[in-house]
Amino acid sequence: MKRSGRQFRSIERWWGAFKAAHPEGVPDVLDAELGASPPDLDLGHGLRSDEHLLQLLVVLEDLRVDPDTLLAACRYHRLRAGAEDNGALPERTGRLVNQLLDIDKLERDYDPDRTDGDAEGLRRLLLALVRDVPVLLIVVADRLVALRAVAGADPRIRSLFARRAAAIHAPLANRLGIWHLKWELEDLVFRFLQPEMYRRIAGLLDERREDRERYIEELVAEVERVVDADGIDADVLGRPKHIYSIWKKMQRKNLAFDQLFDVRALRVLVDDVAACYQVLGLVHAGWHPIPGEFDDYVANPKPNGYQSLHTAIFGPEGKPVEIQIRTRQMHEDAELGVAAHWRYKEGGSHDPAFQRRLNAMRQLIEASGDDDPLLEDFSAEADDDRVYVLTPRGKVIDLRVGSTVLDFAYHVHTNVGHRCRGAKVNGRIVPLTYEVKNGQQVEVLTGKEPDPSRDWMVPSLGYLKTSRARSKVRLWFRKADHDQNVADGRDHLDRELKRLGLSTADLGDLPERFNKHDLEGVYEGVGTGEITAGQIANALQNTSEPKNALSLAPARPAPVGGGQILIEGVGNLATTLAKCCSPVHGDPIVGYITRTRGVSVHREDCPNVAQLLKEESGRMLDVAWAGGAGAYQADVIVQALDRPGLIRDIGNLLANLRIDVLQMNSQVDSSTGEAEVRLRLRVRDFEQLSFVLSRLAAMPNVFECRRVGAK
Repeated sequence: MKRSGRQFRSIERWWGAFKAAHPEGVPDVLDAELGASPPDLDLGHGLRSDEHLLQLLVVLEDLRVDPDTLLAACRYHRLRAGAEDNGALPERTGRLVNQLLDIDKLERDYDPDRTDGDAEGLRRLLLALVRDVPVLLIVVADRLVALRAVAGADPRIRSLFARRAAAIHAPLANRLGIWHLKWELEDLVFRFLQPEMYRRIAGLLDERREDRERYIEELVAEVERVVDADGIDADVLGRPKHIYSIWKKMQRKNLAFDQLFDVRALRVLVDDVAACYQVLGLVHAGWHPIPGEFDDYVANPKPNGYQSLHTAIFGPEGKPVEIQIRTRQMHEDAELGVAAHWRYKEGGSHDPAFQRRLNAMRQLIEASGDDDPLLEDFSAEADDDRVYVLTPRGKVIDLRVGSTVLDFAYHVHTNVGHRCRGAKVNGRIVPLTYEVKNGQQVEVLTGKEPDPSRDWMVPSLGYLKTSRARSKVRLWFRKADHDQNVADGRDHLDRELKRLGLSTADLGDLPERFNKHDLEGVYEGVGTGEITAGQIANALQNTSEPKNALSLAPARPAPVGGGQILIEGVGNLATTLAKCCSPVHGDPIVGYITRTRGVSVHREDCPNVAQLLKEESGRMLDVAWAGGAGAYQADVIVQALDRPGLIRDIGNLLANLRIDVLQMNSQVDSSTGEAEVRLRLRVRDFEQLSFVLSRLAAMPNVFECRRVGAK
């Protein structure tokens, strides 16, 4: 299809080409509007107003909008550039222009540097955007043209445009399914907000470009030969690489550039769905598929309607290659998104599938509640990491990837989470640790009285994946009986330290480390969930006896990005460690945007965080420690009743947890039928070791799991 890279020297030449492509004729009012050129003004981003309008028209034409939408874009641009009204417009077109001017004002009032008090402004902006689809398309296209132009502008202007695009326009393009605009917006945002990382990845792509292109050409020819031999009419071509998506995958999967599958990528376009699966079978038969890298978005489309088969293979010379297989109609839908389905003319019919998509997006935007900060929901950084599930009444709930049914319950309402006893997904009972997936319907089963479990607060057990939900559980237990909390905390800590082999460690320094008056305060903190046993184990690591300490192994390399703190969704910001809770590497942390000192980093369980979540939740950010604290060796004993497949199941569990096994020995007592498996593992810290021991102990037939030396 046509792309917005086409060049015209003037609006007149573009208009001539447009009329030639529409022999059925175009409205006279559009001819008159284009004839009245906008004032020759600098719009503040490096393009004169007539140049900006020309590029905007090219982008909109590629989206195949109707002439009425082009007319609305022209009049809006003229008025924004300071021109006088150029006569009356048709009623519908005038309505679109008024919405566009209202959105302009809302965007000027929205400052992406400030999240306090501006969430409602952003909500009103987004609600205004989705009243009419043509308005959406004009706004996204217009902001893309502006973002292209700011490369040589003042850095402050460039940063402002990029952060607005990251918060608003790229997520909208994604949810509308206009992928080529989304990718370009994200690449430009990444280039302006993280220029060093952008240049680094661009440089890696440029290296050996000729070899990579030659490799792709040869593989394209080979795939064409295979599908032709099977009588399939297909177009096989190399797929463009998007720098931002490459960086996101490197971050999300902690992979080096050379380990990525989609640096070398093909796309196969066919006539129908049956041919998609036929080509998939041929590809998997001709080349070895990479396990775990197949996604069927044809049978299970993404929330924005995207459909395609994604797979990865080991191509010639054993190099990984990503292959996308889709019909030509799916490809057009992916390029145009809603523009491929919408009927623009007043009174025209609507595509039901598209209408459902638009209604779902409206529900996401209109969803209210203090537990759902808008900036977090619509961040371009997080947008690819969301799942969309339904309540029994059909309301769309937007959650982070990996969220459990218990996270869902707390998202619906705090009291629903407290009273949660179970859940059904698509009518089937599931455990509370079940991670929800796109399109599923979730029903929460509740009891009459609140009765949270302290296990819900332990990250390693997997009940809750969001810090906000864990904070709600902590607040509930904080109100429980003090003496009971102390007793429960002491028992829980004693059991955990015994299993980790730290039962003889000196606990005398713990009150100062965790800002408590005495050990009773530490026990109460464990009982309420304010402090986890894993945090205490990590604090004891340097003070424990040598026989109990984890032995040091070579440290793992820091992930791409560097720095001590990684902040989701923004570029480099100043960070400070909060003195109220003194977080250390490995503690679960959150960020709070201060007015003068950048981002203040707190432990998730800091009492001040609970108050901030109530009063200023819009200023909270997701942050993480950059780099690993190191890798350590731990010797572990697993005792179990012997059964077929025991060793295999232990190995599979550790492989799924991505735990390195340095050594494994086993023996069976034939008189008792008991098996003893000794493992030497590489773990990050005591908290990860505690998680691994918990998972091993939960396996069938296992009756004890502990560190060597722990009794």
